[in-house]
Amino acid sequence: MAGIFDNVIDLSPVKTTWKIKLNADKSPFQRTFANQVKRCGEMSRKLRFFKDQIDKAGLRCSPRHELEPYIELGDLEVRNEFSSYLSAEKSLRQLADHEHEVLEMNSNSEKLRQTYNELLEFKIVLQKANGFLVSSNAHATGDETELHEGTYSNNGFIETSSLLEQVLSRLSDLEATLDAGTRHRNDALNAVGYSLTKWMTTVRREKAVYDTLNMLNFDVTKKCLVGEGWCPTFAKTQIHEVLQRATFDSNSQVGVIFHIMQAVESPPTYFRTNKLTNAFQEIIDAYGVARYQEANPAVYSVVTYPFLFAVMFGDWGHGLCLLLGALYLLTRERKLSSQVLLAPNFFFYSVVTYPFLFAVMFGDWGHGLCLLLGALYLLTRERKLSSQKLGSFMEMLFGGRYVILLMALFSIYCGLIYNEFFSVPFHIFGGSAYKCRDTTCSDAYTVGLVKYRDPYPFGVDPSWRGSRSELPYLNSLKMKMSILLGIAQMNLGLILSFFNARFFGSSLDIRYQFIPQMIFLNSLFGYLSLLIIIKWCTGSQADLYHVMIYMFLSPTEELGENELFWGQRPLQAQFPPLFTLNPKLHKLLLHPYSS
Repeated sequence: MAGIFDNVIDLSPVKTTWKIKLNADKSPFQRTFANQVKRCGEMSRKLRFFKDQIDKAGLRCSPRHELEPYIELGDLEVRNEFSSYLSAEKSLRQLADHEHEVLEMNSNSEKLRQTYNELLEFKIVLQKANGFLVSSNAHATGDETELHEGTYSNNGFIETSSLLEQVLSRLSDLEATLDAGTRHRNDALNAVGYSLTKWMTTVRREKAVYDTLNMLNFDVTKKCLVGEGWCPTFAKTQIHEVLQRATFDSNSQVGVIFHIMQAVESPPTYFRTNKLTNAFQEIIDAYGVARYQEANPAVYSVVTYPFLFAVMFGDWGHGLCLLLGALYLLTRERKLSSQVLLAPNFFFYSVVTYPFLFAVMFGDWGHGLCLLLGALYLLTRERKLSSQKLGSFMEMLFGGRYVILLMALFSIYCGLIYNEFFSVPFHIFGGSAYKCRDTTCSDAYTVGLVKYRDPYPFGVDPSWRGSRSELPYLNSLKMKMSILLGIAQMNLGLILSFFNARFFGSSLDIRYQFIPQMIFLNSLFGYLSLLIIIKWCTGSQADLYHVMIYMFLSPTEELGENELFWGQRPLQAQFPPLFTLNPKLHKLLLHPYSS
């Protein structure tokens, strides 16, 4: 067991291991290293006390250790099993002595401060009383003054003056004592603060080691610990080398036995990510982690998420601002990456689809430029920010710097399509294809314009700006684009569920989940998407609101001018009965009893 600590510590940087708790049936107090975990918790409490005292005193911990992620564990020992380390009880007593000393100094300082405040109040009372007596004597008449001087002595004034001098002397002594006590307390806190960060790191690591050891079980001889866990196939060689190196460094006579077992349990899910795909994987995991060997939707979300954002945003001015922010984080990446905890294989496609769908919803190249500038700013500041301690909000931004960058780029793209720079159109790709028929059409409907050149090369013609039909046209365009892309993404998700069900051989999921969901989705929203495309291609003036509403209210009614293609009315009459194939109802009533 002499090298067990080194083995656990050396395995900690390997992020590909998944430990199994072998003694989950035991309470935390019944486990082997419960006392050590409790001791680490007590030491953590004392160290937090010192940290609070240092902060209240306006002092700072020594920066020498703030950026040291790994330290020698012998600097502050919390283990007591091995002779090669100092006793944890000794370290605990040392911290207890420091804590007792600081508490005693705080108590004495509080008492002295209370006495000082009382004397200060007494001094003010004496000064006010003395001034009151002098003022009364100055306003007395001649006879009163003569009678007063002949009748009373000045003992009261002498006693007041003497008492005031004594109070001032005691105040001076107390000030010197308080200053000396504060200096002594600060010196003691500085002595602790010099190694406080290192101590806190060590105790946290020690507690993590003991928590890991509590997942292990002793063998029948009670002389070695047995643990089980999962690891990816590609990491087996790395883990074996780490264990061998730890055994050699600890000078242990018995090495670690690394044995591959045949398990019947389903393995945990592990995704290999990088700086770009990590944030997208976290977003997907927030909704649910894919099962082992299941298709990972984060592959597609790398593109679809930023692109759909951009479709809604749709302003390349704001996109530039976002781009600057993202570039700042990227340029500071190295410096910031050491101070944030970034979350943990197929992400190539989602690198495009996620930002692209975001951009479709964004749809303003002005906003897109803001996003792009913000992303570029984060990227350019990546090295510097990676070495600084970040707040929760800045840490979130830094972790999503590549998400912001892609959202910015797609927002600029969609903003150019919408021709919006902070909601203002520009003639970037040449002049408008329309001109006024006469001098009265500048503020009239677009029917007052005549086309005199080829269509605008890219994006929305700037002539729509200021026309009375601007909002109906642009809002309809953005809304219909969002519907088409959103329904396409939903169908993509259903198709992925089909491939998952086919891969695992689950015909129940295909029959009672995939098929009803596809019918339910596409008989309503898929059909609406088809009508939108046909209307765009034919230039029809059909009212799609009327078509969709009366498809349920009066499915046999003649469509008239709202008919977009031959056979539309008989086709629509088939859709309402299909809604009885509610996927939730099928899954609730049929799926559980089909197995």
